[in-house]
Amino acid sequence: MTSEATSGEQHTKVQEVVRDIIIGMADGLTVPFALAAGLSGAVSSTTLIVTAGLAEIAAGAIAMGLGGYLAVKSDHEYYDSEMAREYREIKDMPESERREVEDIISQWGFHHHHVEPAVENITANQKRWVDFMMKYELGLERPHPGRARNSSVTIGLSYIVGGLVPLTPYMMFSSAYHALWVSVVFTLIALFIFGFIKAHVMGTKRLRSALQMALVGGVAAFVAYLAARFIA
Repeated sequence: MTSEATSGEQHTKVQEVVRDIIIGMADGLTVPFALAAGLSGAVSSTTLIVTAGLAEIAAGAIAMGLGGYLAVKSDHEYYDSEMAREYREIKDMPESERREVEDIISQWGFHHHHVEPAVENITANQKRWVDFMMKYELGLERPHPGRARNSSVTIGLSYIVGGLVPLTPYMMFSSAYHALWVSVVFTLIALFIFGFIKAHVMGTKRLRSALQMALVGGVAAFVAYLAARFIA
């Protein structure tokens, strides 16, 4: 394997890990924050809030991790089904599939004298032919082995880390009212920073993303707090 290919795989793996962290942290910061804020509007016991919050973090981390695992497993299954279909088409409709290879290569701007030798080279090996169609016709990359397990662990741990941010003040203060406001400050700052970093990684507008993250989390917590106050 060339160093360029290795570098490309490493870059893809980093992107996948960053995506999983974003998924886990985004929900981890928001859902327990809203839960703790909502409970603060109904009860005064920080012990109860911490207990409920930790239970939610545990359940949320498992649910999010399992969701990530199943999503990647679905990617594997979809890739395998599409690959099996390509093998069937190459066997049953070789001329049609050859024309598709020729069309793809022609679109890359190669001189027509170079297209036919390239098509011959690609279609001479069935596996190379299928791999070419999977990548350049369907735009699919084979999921990395162990990706499902790694994704579930990364998402779950990120959810736990994110969830502990709004819950920590309730472990520090005996007054739910004081803990709530410290939690609001901690979490809004964390959401702002997280939104900024996420935008930087994804190449989008950083300030806008940071403000959106903080706004969404703040609104969710405020609505939960008001609902609990109203019901209580």
